[in-house]
Amino acid sequence: MRSMTGYGSGRAAGDGWEVTADVKTVNHRFLDISLRLPRNLAFLEPLAREKLAAGLKRGHADIFLNVRNTAEGAQEVQTDLHLAREYTWAAEVLAGETGITGKMSIADLMGMEGVLTLAEREMDEEKVSALCAEALEEAIRQVRAMREQEGGFLREDLREHLTAAAQLREQIMERAPEVVAEYRDRLEARLAQLGVSGVDPQRLAQEVALMADRCAIDEELSRLGSHITQMTQYLEAEGEIGKKMDFLIQEMNREANTIGSKASDARIAQQVVDLKSEIEKLREQIQNVE
Repeated sequence: MRSMTGYGSGRAAGDGWEVTADVKTVNHRFLDISLRLPRNLAFLEPLAREKLAAGLKRGHADIFLNVRNTAEGAQEVQTDLHLAREYTWAAEVLAGETGITGKMSIADLMGMEGVLTLAEREMDEEKVSALCAEALEEAIRQVRAMREQEGGFLREDLREHLTAAAQLREQIMERAPEVVAEYRDRLEARLAQLGVSGVDPQRLAQEVALMADRCAIDEELSRLGSHITQMTQYLEAEGEIGKKMDFLIQEMNREANTIGSKASDARIAQQVVDLKSEIEKLREQIQNVE
């Protein structure tokens, strides 16, 4: 079992290039990849999506990539002399028109937009792609490790709530036969209180049987037990099990609702409330299972 929450980072360097990759994942119904790259790195997007799809099955993943040129002499300062002359001429015109005197320093001129630009050597897409793949593989490895660790915590928490749900089901099963017996006793007591005598035992038994049929919850309890057993088995399963568990939790909730509506007993009603509380806790945790 794996969680869908994870984080990992990777770094790869060589041939004058350095690539860092950060991957952060949270829960999502499907695999949803978010990747925003500057135009000069757009060629890395198919590679990044392919690596994520191979390593993860579900969850929303944010990918952050950074490429840095580390080669000596990889950057150079370029000067736009024409633009520098235009700035100088404009300064002289403004001085003549306004009467404000002063000379533009070389530092002022260097600070003007566009006079100086920092240029880098052309990117080697093949080498950068190879480094990106290496960095992403390490980041995804860390993400998977963290998701497996978080999955272990999820497993124990789910097991605790499944055990509680199973115990409540057993309590309801023990209580259910008592409901019919108590109904018969109350019916006989009521008839005696009203002074009704000579009631046909068969008619009384028929009335009790009708009531028992209306509040019969054996089938619902049986299906609920089957769902709990399946859910317990999924705790030790590998691969993508979150969707299957989510379906089962919906079925468990449906059976609990039916039991609550049919039982006609205050004690069972309270047990159903507790049962639905455990099911809700299970549902919340299952939302983060891959």
